[in-house]
Formats: sequence, C-alpha cells, structure tokens
Amino acid sequence: MKVAVIGGGAAGFFSAITVKENYPEADVTIFEKSQKLLSKVKISGGGRCNVTNSCTSIGQLCQAYPRGGKKLKKAFHQFSTSHTTAWFESRGVPLFAQDDNRVFPVSQSSQTIIDCFLQEAKRLSIKIERGVGIEGIDPINDQLALSFVSEQLPPRIFNKVIVATGGSPKIKGLEWLEALGHKVKEPVPSLFTFNMPAEEITQLMGLVVENAMVSIQRTKLRSDGPLLITHWGMSGPAVLKLSAFGARTLNEMEYNFKVQINWANEANNEEVANQLKAVGQEHPKKIIANIRPYTLPQRLWLFLLKKRGIPEDKKWSELGTKSLNKLVNVLTNDVYAVKGKTTFKEEFVTCGGVSLDSIDLNTMQSKVCNNLYFAGEVMDVDAITGGYNFQAAWTTGFLAGKLG
Repeated sequence: MKVAVIGGGAAGFFSAITVKENYPEADVTIFEKSQKLLSKVKISGGGRCNVTNSCTSIGQLCQAYPRGGKKLKKAFHQFSTSHTTAWFESRGVPLFAQDDNRVFPVSQSSQTIIDCFLQEAKRLSIKIERGVGIEGIDPINDQLALSFVSEQLPPRIFNKVIVATGGSPKIKGLEWLEALGHKVKEPVPSLFTFNMPAEEITQLMGLVVENAMVSIQRTKLRSDGPLLITHWGMSGPAVLKLSAFGARTLNEMEYNFKVQINWANEANNEEVANQLKAVGQEHPKKIIANIRPYTLPQRLWLFLLKKRGIPEDKKWSELGTKSLNKLVNVLTNDVYAVKGKTTFKEEFVTCGGVSLDSIDLNTMQSKVCNNLYFAGEVMDVDAITGGYNFQAAWTTGFLAGKLG
C-alpha cells in the first residue's frame, strides 16, 4: 500500500508515523513544498513548543475551540491530551505542565519535539521529499494521482492520501481541494493582537493586568484573563481569546472597532462603588495615588486617575460622589479605539479551511473523495492559545493515520 502525506508539519508527521505503526508494510512518503520541516513546531511557544494542554475534561477541552470543538468531541475521546503526553514520553520526550495548564518538553526546546519526529520517521522508514508542492489530486478508480507544481515531475499514484497542509491565509490555497467537491470556508486570521495607534495607554507597554474583562462594543463578544499592554496596543490571553472567538466578526468590521475594558473584572458597578467606598473608609487620610483598588499596577492606576481628571494627591476622604462615579466608570467601562491587528508572535492561525461537513469525523476521511483524509489546520478547526491547536493536529493526525 502506497500512502502520501501532503505537508511536513505537525499533523503531517503525526499522521505519517501513525500510518506506519498501523501498517508496517505501507510505503509512506511525506511531501513538503518548502525546504523546512516542522517550521511551526520550531517557533511555537516562543521556541519552547507548547505541545498540548493538561486539561483532561473533554467537555472543557472542546470549549477552547471557537470552530470545530463540539464536532471533534468523539475524536478527542479517542486521542486526548493524556494520550499526547503518553505518546511523547514513551518516545523519550518528558513533558511538564505549567500553572496555566500549558504543556512543554522538559528540555524547554522545540528542537526536542522536532528531533523526536525526525527520529521516528527514520526508524519507521518514512520517506520525506522537500521542495515538492502538490498541485492537484485526481481520483482514478480506487486510487489517487498526485500532480506536482513542478512540470518536471510526472504524476504519481497512491492508494491513500492524507492532506495536512496547514492553514491557508487565502482561499486560493484551498481551490485544489474545492475542485474535488469539498466545501471550503473562507480563511480569515485568528489569534491576533489589537492595534491602538491613537491611544496613549500604549505608553504603559509591558504592563500586565492579571484578570481583566474585555468586550467589543456592538457585539456579544467578551472574554477575560490576563491582559498585556504593548507598544502597539493590547495583547495577552484575554485579547487573543477574543480575537479567536470573534475572528469572522472582527474581519467583517475590518479591524476597526471599540474595545471596552473592565479592569476590576466585576460586572456589577454597584459592587465596584462599594469597594471604592470601603477603601475610602479604611484609608481616609491616604492620598488616592498610593492606595490602589483591585491590586491594579501603579502605572495603570495613575494613568486612569489622570484620564478621568482626578488629582492623584487628593485624599480618599475628599473623594466626592462625582469623582467616585468617574472612577467606577473608568474601572468598569474604559473604552479604546482599535484600528488594525498584529499577528501574535509568529504564530499564524486561520479560522476557515475545508468544512467539517465534507469530512467523516470518525475517520477524517473525505465524504466526497474515497481514500482521501485530512489532518490538522487545513480543516475548519482552530483554537485559542495554550497547546490546543497542536492537540487538534495530534488527534486528527492519529485518526487519519488509522486509514479507517
């Protein structure tokens, strides 16, 4: 049996290795259009490679996927985060989980993961051809013919083909799969940070608020978590999560919208007012600048006081109702104009791809083309940060590799 795997990334290697473990006699070839293998693995997690998440609840795991999570529920039962950990550790790659549930190799280097895949591929005699781009797939009886971008290369026939080409930034990159009859969802960016060119808050770059509530005006989009102020605007898990769940909406808004920050992470304004009054009663003689509510960073607190025109040398006992209301407002409803986006680090993630309606999610086989399978981000599946995108690659690669 001859099997082609298109794409030398995380999902490609994982599915190729799974094929060989299930069918030792199979002749397996990975085709990678560039000269680089596993390039996304290399840069993931700042070069440390966030291989998965330590979340063991399948229901909770599914919630990390704005697209595809619920539909992959059965798949995650077959290959979960625990299976991922066992898979790597049984191959000599010990992993550890951070407090935020992100899982990394103990070596703290993505090279360890890359080496593991390359060694497994070598051990299992998986062929790897670099610089070979695929232009199309033609079904011929029960087989599939691959045609190549290079005209020098004649078409080659395979019994099974796994497509693991990763996310495509443009619909053009998916047309060859659409031509076979697959439904394709227009790709748009996901996991991006917010640009705020006209906002002074960027002067506080590097500052982190551990638990802020972030929402987009005129939408139902909201999330919370750590928020990072950068020299171009805002980032951090709260913003990235929002960009993932709002990927299509924010694209339609052309990345021009107003973001509302609740620094107190308290939806009830009355609660915030009572908290401020309690601070005033406890420290009446202290000046406002020195006593910060909600353990806000000092620079942010001074920035917010200035923004609302409240003198920082005022004592808490001198805070009148009007000033108190201004503070409540700036803590719960601080609005900033977003104009544009920036890719998060180098981690390019797309919302969109081959529609899950065109795929049998029990086997990852195409519903419109026999013996053709899918794995990874080429499908319309994507997640928030935290190792979830890789987990989807491992799970779908594992199922595709069974060639069921």
